[in-house]
Amino acid sequence: MIEEPDDLLRALEAALFAAEAPMTPAELMAVIGAEALGDALPRLARLYAGRGIELVERGGRWHFQTAADLAHILRRTREEPRKLSRAGIETLAIIAYHEPVSRAEIEAIRGVQISKGTIDVLLEAGWIRPAGRRETPGRPLLYATTPAFLTHFGLQSRRDLPGIADLRAAGLLDPVDLAFEQLQMETGRPDDPDGGDAD
Repeated sequence: MIEEPDDLLRALEAALFAAEAPMTPAELMAVIGAEALGDALPRLARLYAGRGIELVERGGRWHFQTAADLAHILRRTREEPRKLSRAGIETLAIIAYHEPVSRAEIEAIRGVQISKGTIDVLLEAGWIRPAGRRETPGRPLLYATTPAFLTHFGLQSRRDLPGIADLRAAGLLDPVDLAFEQLQMETGRPDDPDGGDAD
């Protein structure tokens, strides 16, 4: 039997439909004037399961998106305003796997300096954000990924990022990557996404 939406579900549906960005439960409660949501969001997600759009949670934020099996319909007309350079992709990957991380740490991992424009592009895309300053001399600014990063790449959390074994199995590691992996093993540094500093 299909569940009929009650007033709370209808209010959540309206707020999420009109939202410009994914919303947290606290933000939704403030918008619709509710004191608690209970299991309303999972219930609403079940109502949309199997439809052309679905309600999903990414990094603690909820939004509507096109069903994964229908994404190809929109991909034909979707415009990408800017493609990331190799430096941008490498920088984003380093931030995702090692966050929070400073510019100097990114440069140490990449082995080359990064231009200010590379960080600016990632900030403009909304995929990274300033994440405070490290308590070391100079107090360097730290960068971390955003909920928009998780949403764009279809990740529930950073724990869903592929590990070294996944990348190797997909044939995405080149000899430089393998040498870097060996160096990490020799120095005892973990290669999992949450192996860096805590958020």
